[in-house]
Amino acid sequence: MLDANRLRVLVEIAHAGSIAAAADRLSFTPPALSQQLTKLEREVGTRLVERGRTGATLTRAGEVLLEHGERVLGELRDAEAAIGAVAGDRADRLSLGAFASAGKVLLPGALAAFGHEHPHVRLSLSDIEPPGGPGLVTSGDLDLLITHRYPGVPLPRADGLHRERLLVDPLLVVAPTGHPVTDAEHSLADLADEEWICGAPGIHNRVSLDTVAAAAGVRLTVAYETRDYEVALALITAGVGIALIPQSILDASHGGGWVSRPLHGARLAREIYTVHRPRPPAPVPGMVATLRRTAARSLRTRLPR
Repeated sequence: MLDANRLRVLVEIAHAGSIAAAADRLSFTPPALSQQLTKLEREVGTRLVERGRTGATLTRAGEVLLEHGERVLGELRDAEAAIGAVAGDRADRLSLGAFASAGKVLLPGALAAFGHEHPHVRLSLSDIEPPGGPGLVTSGDLDLLITHRYPGVPLPRADGLHRERLLVDPLLVVAPTGHPVTDAEHSLADLADEEWICGAPGIHNRVSLDTVAAAAGVRLTVAYETRDYEVALALITAGVGIALIPQSILDASHGGGWVSRPLHGARLAREIYTVHRPRPPAPVPGMVATLRRTAARSLRTRLPR
């Protein structure tokens, strides 16, 4: 039978990306962690990790064992929590992971409200960009993940986890004040000659832009590459380029100098999700309920009056 502690070594290496980083997280020395990994590889009879100068990469066998290892660790943590509940222990920690812009526009109010209602719960927050995160939830390293999907990007696998759509966040064309989009909606073909601001190839908002451009049969020029929407808005305000930006980001912006419109002929939106284990720690349902209320208030503020 496989040793659960050695399975944890593999899981930590996969999550941390290197043996040195995993050793630090587990309070091991790197040689000692490597020794535990070697023993695990000997037990299963195959190499699990390819060690390189830039980090550690799991082999196909390592990826298969990782999926099982994450579930095993999650079940062990659930068992500890269940025994604690029987003994009368109150869950007092909640670890969250969220992508950067959620941490700016969705979480501040939700965390403040939750902290007021549940003062005994100690919160922690980690920056987790999609597609990362589901494995951390499975293993119990995270109690709750807030993640997103852009058009053209598939949702990552979340086998055995509960995933709930929290918010549909429209993507709007944002341009400098005085741009022709001020007066009417424009199609992507109308904007094909513009200089665009977007993430680098492979970043989810770039995949989305490339997907809708291919569907429209147009070629766009991304002149300024940034994944930071605040940088994009600063450039637009200065009169440089246009971009597709989520409405939640615009709602939270206190600056001016830009205008926004839906893209004609293509109603685009990113979807925001919560992800947690089927039997989550006690504070998780309360936080999900708080996030639902925060998202609902966000939607109400968008309704015309």
